[in-house]
Amino acid sequence: MQHKINLALQIIPQVASEKVYAVVDEAIAVIKASGVPYRVCPFETVMEGSYDQLMEVARQAQEVCFKAGASQLLVYIKMQIRKDEDVTMEEKIGKYDAE
Repeated sequence: MQHKINLALQIIPQVASEKVYAVVDEAIAVIKASGVPYRVCPFETVMEGSYDQLMEVARQAQEVCFKAGASQLLVYIKMQIRKDEDVTMEEKIGKYDAE
């Protein structure tokens, strides 16, 4: 799969409640450092790139959560993939950015 896809990643770490956001912030830092286009939303972070690239970012985000102290993760991944063309965040939400 060489076309761009959209991947939504939600990681819920099992840590003390006061540490949840700090651990999630570590995962978001991995996404930011990857260089892929992304958007942080209230419940998940959406990324755009190739399937292999985004799955690797998702794997790294999970690893950093364990390194930050999580003993368990609930990981939810949603993807939109087209057979013969790119999927972009712009096509879905671009019209709302101007508001």
